[in-house]
Amino acid sequence: MAKKSTLQIARAAYSPKLPLGLQGNVSIKEGEPTQSVADQEEVKKLFPNTYGLPLVEFVPGEQKAYAPMNVGVILSGGQAPGGHNVISGIFDGIKRLNPANKLYGFLLGPGGLVDHKYMEITAEIVDEYRNTGGFDMIGSGRTKLEQEEQFESGIQILRELGIKALVIIGGDDSNTNACVLAEYYAAKNYGVQVIGCPKTIDGDLKNDQIETSFGFDTACKTYSEVIGNIQRDANSAKKYWHFIKLMGRSASHIALECALEVQPNVCLVSEEIQEKGQSLDDIVTYIAEAVTERAKDGNNFGTVLIPEGLIEFIPAVKRLIAELNDVLSSEAYLKAQPEDNVAWLLDGNLSAENAATLASLPASFAAQLTGERDPHGNVQVSLIETEKLLSSMVAAKLAEWKVAGKFNGKFSALHHFFGYEGRCAAPSNFDADYCYSLGVSASQLIANGKTGYMAIVKNTTKPAAEWVAGGVPITMMLNMEKRNGQMKPVIRKALVDLNGAPFKAFAAQRDEWKKQTAYVYPGPIQYFGPSEVCDKTTETLRYEHQ
Repeated sequence: MAKKSTLQIARAAYSPKLPLGLQGNVSIKEGEPTQSVADQEEVKKLFPNTYGLPLVEFVPGEQKAYAPMNVGVILSGGQAPGGHNVISGIFDGIKRLNPANKLYGFLLGPGGLVDHKYMEITAEIVDEYRNTGGFDMIGSGRTKLEQEEQFESGIQILRELGIKALVIIGGDDSNTNACVLAEYYAAKNYGVQVIGCPKTIDGDLKNDQIETSFGFDTACKTYSEVIGNIQRDANSAKKYWHFIKLMGRSASHIALECALEVQPNVCLVSEEIQEKGQSLDDIVTYIAEAVTERAKDGNNFGTVLIPEGLIEFIPAVKRLIAELNDVLSSEAYLKAQPEDNVAWLLDGNLSAENAATLASLPASFAAQLTGERDPHGNVQVSLIETEKLLSSMVAAKLAEWKVAGKFNGKFSALHHFFGYEGRCAAPSNFDADYCYSLGVSASQLIANGKTGYMAIVKNTTKPAAEWVAGGVPITMMLNMEKRNGQMKPVIRKALVDLNGAPFKAFAAQRDEWKKQTAYVYPGPIQYFGPSEVCDKTTETLRYEHQ
């Protein structure tokens, strides 16, 4: 058995809190029929069996008897703190319904369903993983459930194991796949329910029904701790501008949240850059101005927070990427298989406008932009070193300004990308509670015969007992978008609302942060707890004084 850390042992004793509606006996309350957020006719046509279902809420009820059933669970996509607590909530939830119920985990993501790789999740296994980070109980993967042969392969193992319902824990794409699978099984009368759970540290799986996706709270606190440490180091040494790229491909929620927690000198918000139609040079100039202003006060140091997906929001680059995503998935490209993508693209295979944009970029950056695509056919923005691109362009601009007498300070940059550091962190109390409640909600959706639903928990700014648990039809969140050159139903991503309170609070303070050293050092997310966690010494000292 693997050795457990003191923190793991202490956290295992933590008992997640539940909303009142999920405590004891549970009844279901149904609301009005729903419709998709857009493209209603197209979505309804694609999902005739799971469209228009009502919102549901769980409330205290009377005791009921439930027949035995088996349930399957899949972790899909990137890791997020709290995934194990969702599984724990499902396990405890179905066992409370009937102790004879069994839970099976499909290994390494949706591919485990297709390839019939699974394990039974027992009480002993669950107890090893309660309140821990990571997805290592059953692993995760990025296989997309989109093809009929995958659905048919899946139903074979589901029938073999006697599984009545499948829970897919994932982000917007994974839950879209869950919706497609639910519709397919419903149309075929296969008798298998499919339920989703909202997971992504990016924070972009959010809407009127989903207040937050799990893992966001923990990841932001983890990143903010490290950013705070960097800011304190910069303020101590009085040197280095730190360019910090933060995970968040399609939205700037993480960068904005961390900015509100640590008060950096500069935080770029992709959605604002797109709204204002800013160019790459506009962004570089803005950062260079911050460096110049601080240098006048002798402060040749600072921090710049950069959303991972920034480059896709710069209008000219966004247009280029959109065409690249189409061209690099075209038959012409697949047939050509060029050794040098950039040269091939510039040889008459891009529109004149986008070819000019591509040609204007540094060679290394152009190569990253035209490299291998992700499973959805999109550019892999996490592999693009935007932080290095910006710092090098800022350095060049400052060199020009120095010659012109506009800049008399010093500029030296360091680079960071905080992504994987937060995805598997030990979940905060909020994520531990929230995820466990999502799991129990999923078990109740199954018990009440629902399919094509996503488990939800609302009212999350209140104490956990006042949270409201229930489910939302996934079709309610769908719209039609172009993917790989085809229009497909997908869950609409939630971008930063420039009229929302979080952005307005940031915008009201950023000019002060830009010039002043107004850093906040939030410290570790374990603010308090048992002595064996908070007062633990280093392993070096422990071994030296045994």
